[in-house]
Amino acid sequence: MFTLKAQQQPQDDKMTWFEDAKLGVFIHWGIYAVDGISESWAFFNNYLSHERYLRQLDGFTAKKYKPKEWADLIQASGAKYAVITSKHHDGVALWDSQAPEALTTKKHAAAKSDVLSPFIDRLKQTGLKTGIYFSLPDWSHPYYDVHTRTRKRYDIAADPKRWDSYVQYYQQQLDELSKAYRPDLLWFDGDWEHSSAQWDAPGTLQLLRRYNPQIIINSRLNHHGDYETPEQGVPVVKPAGAHWELCYTMNDSWGYQPFDRHYKTPNMIVRTLIDCMAMGGNLLLDIGPKADGTLPEEQVAILRELGRWTKKHGEAVYGTQAGLNDGRLREKNTFSKNGKTLYIYLDSQRARYRLHNLLTPVKNVRIVGQPTKLVYSFKEQLLDVNLPTNAFDAVASVLAVDFDTAPQFAEDKTSTAYSLMEMLAEPSVEDAAEHIAVSSDAGDNIFAGKLTEDGVFLTSEYDAANVELKQWISKHAEVLHDAHAGMPQGHYAGYSALSKDSKTLYLFVEGQPTGPIALKGLKNSIARIRIVGEGSMLSHQIFNKLYWSAIPGIVYIDIPKERLDKKMTVIAVLLDKPIDLYREKVGAIENNL
Repeated sequence: MFTLKAQQQPQDDKMTWFEDAKLGVFIHWGIYAVDGISESWAFFNNYLSHERYLRQLDGFTAKKYKPKEWADLIQASGAKYAVITSKHHDGVALWDSQAPEALTTKKHAAAKSDVLSPFIDRLKQTGLKTGIYFSLPDWSHPYYDVHTRTRKRYDIAADPKRWDSYVQYYQQQLDELSKAYRPDLLWFDGDWEHSSAQWDAPGTLQLLRRYNPQIIINSRLNHHGDYETPEQGVPVVKPAGAHWELCYTMNDSWGYQPFDRHYKTPNMIVRTLIDCMAMGGNLLLDIGPKADGTLPEEQVAILRELGRWTKKHGEAVYGTQAGLNDGRLREKNTFSKNGKTLYIYLDSQRARYRLHNLLTPVKNVRIVGQPTKLVYSFKEQLLDVNLPTNAFDAVASVLAVDFDTAPQFAEDKTSTAYSLMEMLAEPSVEDAAEHIAVSSDAGDNIFAGKLTEDGVFLTSEYDAANVELKQWISKHAEVLHDAHAGMPQGHYAGYSALSKDSKTLYLFVEGQPTGPIALKGLKNSIARIRIVGEGSMLSHQIFNKLYWSAIPGIVYIDIPKERLDKKMTVIAVLLDKPIDLYREKVGAIENNL
């Protein structure tokens, strides 16, 4: 027997708000928005000279900057905190820093103003938590040792006093930020260039805690922080740390780049938030304002859709904790803070939902944000819920299962071998198709040696099957005749199977998806995608496969609703070689050459 207890881990009180928040907004704003080039990396990688890069100071006007509108939009998105760049690796400070030889928007940019303070002032008025991004390296500062990828100013061992001057410089800037803004969170970046001792990380922590003993620090101060920060790649496996946050772009760029039109849809972003919540983490979603202070319309649209969805489903967002990630539920899921409500996120319209192996009596079943009363039954460890079509959200619906106590589950029986007799006894074709998908996913194949690849039954045993069921089996014989175990959990929110040579991946799709189906952690190239049994070729898009990162992007596959099978659709993904999956830890990206 598996017992779910409220999955709260011992933690400092200071982490409570962060753990409950689930959604934050990252803001990358700096002079790099003038020409729309890579923030800091453009000159570091020698794509242009440092001198030319800094000419952007003359174009950074912030003349249409409306910090109140920024903060209000972020609050309306459902975010509970914001993290804004105070200074990126290029060293340009957005506040009026008094540190020696500091580059600032107040003194050196066309804006001639401190652009950080107005935003943080408004942010605090909204009640949102304040986060400040701060780059430890400063590739423009004369005290810093590294200038570009191929050039250093000096060696620390040969000139330790100069390095000490740099440490004092950056710590003075942190002192200014702490004194002026009292941030709730400090988001460091760039720690990989030096050691903890060289950065004087303990001294930096002591400085910050002097102003705010409860300050939260991310992991990029040589691992002195409070939470992990995977970057760009949505984790396949739940991160090991008690607290984590995915920092993620809407397109492929952190700062504003006008030619980067590779935007994810609002649907994709909402489902990424769900993905993070299901693993107990937060999503820190990035926006990149233009040099004049306006926000790209695509980014505004995404924040507004986030706001619509989070407002409707707030109880299934804030304060939730990681759900079941052991194969019992393929759908993304979370638990309420007290562990007495299970939230199941459905990104397809379907006539019903079935939860197996449940031992605890059900108090109520409902769809979050919908007044519709649901009809359900619970017997023999099976919760069976009827789902009315008009109850589904356009992006993702949330089924809430309420209990009087934290639920208990029996050992998982859904992955055990599915017998011919059990299949013939199923009351409906949908039931049979579901069990066949589960069985195929587990590698338990009742059709081996009894069904040809083109759908001919080789034994009379199947003559007793329902005609519709035989038709469905025959249609999908390609996969069913010799299905091998599918992917481990985390790569796809459904059941899957593999061909004998592991070069074709089969995805079982239940109901009518409300957006493209998503596939994570696939290292392979895709040759083609088609619908099994009827041959339609499908297109796909890949997002967040950044050329300088080893982390695979997410594959999104659109399925025309008129081609869906009413019982269960199966998609075949032809791969370039035997399937190769990425399940490693996702960390910080230390270069983008």
